[in-house]
Amino acid sequence: MKPPTSTNMKPTHRQSSSSPIIIIFFLLSLLLNLSYRAEAQDEPTYLFHSCSNATVFSPNSTYQRNLNVLLSNLSSNSSDYISGFTSGTAGLAPLDRVYGLFLCRGDQSQASCRDCVGYATGDVLRRCPKEKVSTIWYDQCMLTYSNQSILSTMRDSPFLVLYNTANISDPTRFNSLVDEATSILPLRTARSQIAGKKFAVQRADFTMLQRLYTLAQCTPDLTPTDCTMCLQTGAGVLLRGSHGARYFNPSCTIRYETYVFYNETAVALLLPPPPAPAPQPPPSLVPRPKGRKISTAVIIALVTPIGVTVMVFIILCCLKRRRAAKRLYAASVGNDITNAGSLQFDFAPILAATEDFSANNKLGEGGFGEVFKGVLRTGQLIAVKRLSRSSGQGAEEFKNEVMVVAKLQHRNLVRLLGFCLEGEEKILVYEYVHNKSLDNLLFDSEKQGRLDWSRRYKIIAGIARGMLYLHEESRLRIIHRDLKTSNVLLDADMNPKIADFGMARIFGVDQTQGTTNKVVGTLTLWIFSGYMSPEYAMHGQFSVKSDVYSFGVLVLEIISGEKNSSFYQSGTAEDLPSHAWKHWRDGTPMEVLDPILRDSCSRNEVIRCIHMSLLCLQEDPADRPTMAMIALMLNSYSVTLPVPQQPAFFFRSRTDQLYSESGEPGSSKSTSKSMPVSVNEVSITEVEPR
Repeated sequence: MKPPTSTNMKPTHRQSSSSPIIIIFFLLSLLLNLSYRAEAQDEPTYLFHSCSNATVFSPNSTYQRNLNVLLSNLSSNSSDYISGFTSGTAGLAPLDRVYGLFLCRGDQSQASCRDCVGYATGDVLRRCPKEKVSTIWYDQCMLTYSNQSILSTMRDSPFLVLYNTANISDPTRFNSLVDEATSILPLRTARSQIAGKKFAVQRADFTMLQRLYTLAQCTPDLTPTDCTMCLQTGAGVLLRGSHGARYFNPSCTIRYETYVFYNETAVALLLPPPPAPAPQPPPSLVPRPKGRKISTAVIIALVTPIGVTVMVFIILCCLKRRRAAKRLYAASVGNDITNAGSLQFDFAPILAATEDFSANNKLGEGGFGEVFKGVLRTGQLIAVKRLSRSSGQGAEEFKNEVMVVAKLQHRNLVRLLGFCLEGEEKILVYEYVHNKSLDNLLFDSEKQGRLDWSRRYKIIAGIARGMLYLHEESRLRIIHRDLKTSNVLLDADMNPKIADFGMARIFGVDQTQGTTNKVVGTLTLWIFSGYMSPEYAMHGQFSVKSDVYSFGVLVLEIISGEKNSSFYQSGTAEDLPSHAWKHWRDGTPMEVLDPILRDSCSRNEVIRCIHMSLLCLQEDPADRPTMAMIALMLNSYSVTLPVPQQPAFFFRSRTDQLYSESGEPGSSKSTSKSMPVSVNEVSITEVEPR
């Protein structure tokens, strides 16, 4: 081919004539692009929404009318866009009252906040058209409403964690910066009240070209304690080692990124800059001592005893304050007992309510005593637990323990209403839960059809939330130590409520150490049901990870609709965990599922739950996830689950006991007594407020 010559090229006048057309097309495309961006800015960036299908309203019902009024009020209160937060209610009747609030990100302008809330009030009804409890999040704001009071209340669910999956260079240093920022920000945010906002940001240099930006915010109606706790929970589940991550629930949000994701100009006007460190003089200007120099050995000899004395003084002061706090808390509990007389029931009304503990009213029996249904004179239904008489506690200790447990309230825990003391009788009074215990439905062939997959998944998630509260979010760290299907009750809406939490405390079992000679709960529970973790059953070692093991067995029973003990007794497999592991290893996990659910379940949810349960059943407690991680696994598919190890295996005998009640070896061939092993997070009797 010949090289082009000037005769082959197009005339220059034709090229120049096309230039205006190119310019016009460029300007048109620019205008269209700007128009598109301006239009897109009117619509906030959607993140996530949650609609609880536990309760729904009918079209044109009173609740719907009240909800429309509430949303209209929230979007029209222009004065509230200054603080970026408002809350309100609509309706008078308790059953039809709606509670709601919105929160705009702290750096948003009034106009941006107004636009986001206005859009959210319509969008949430499109996404959640009939649910009474709904929450929707955008990058700029959050809107939530419920048929229960949510005002000035910390809500830990629903929550979501989002990650920027790109890996970071020098993750060790970067993670250190993230840890530092997320440990400081919760306290700064909780104490902040600038412009009525609980809001704070932080910036730190990572490399010469890259910075770490962190933001935290709570709804302003939270107390500083609740705000701090909410953000610390979020910071604890954020993934480290990625370019960014964010956690949000209806009460708070915390986020970090390697780029500026908030309006720095607005933040600079809103928040005062953090105090700069005092400038240090250059080395050349530091005055040098004159005369004879003091040797290093002399300096060490002078400073060391002073330092040791100061450290001992600080330790003694801390111990003194800790004892004072315990005395103050114990005194407050004692005052609560004296002042809250409604918590102590007389024996005669209890006797009348249960018809003299009639066998017809008996609901069940466990290791700690019998449970009876009762009806008070007011018509209130109650469940009465008549404790066994072998408790070694005195009356005052019993009262104090009941008061401690009565203060632990969560929607997934059975509420303790009070107690009764009469002679040797020690009685606990609980709220009555209509659908009895989970095993009553799960293992009954005629009733288990009421538990479809969506309900079973909801039950698993609810149990996880309740256990997370006991382990990490309550005043005390409570280890249940007897988690099983018969200790999970179902209310009228099939919401799970954990029972017998804190029973070891109330019953007087020693819990001050991580090792116990008294394995609480019925011993046949371990021999025939396999709920107990290996370290607890074999050595008396207990921790939050013991509860995690029991939770894993419980989840497999909910998925399969089979008792763990039924596998052992039938001889088809050693136990349910071994059965699940076999199918997991062979690539047939759906074979574990209850056959009645196979045509109506979510395959991804089933496999994820089996995967999670196998992680809970690993032999080494350190390999098992925490309840916080379990709750995250159930709520977010962005979390990658590690590969599980084979579950712990035991040889069980139908007649042999490995441990007697005193903790001595029983008739089995085991000859070793419990050996001390380091266990994570074993303390459950600290009475300091958390």
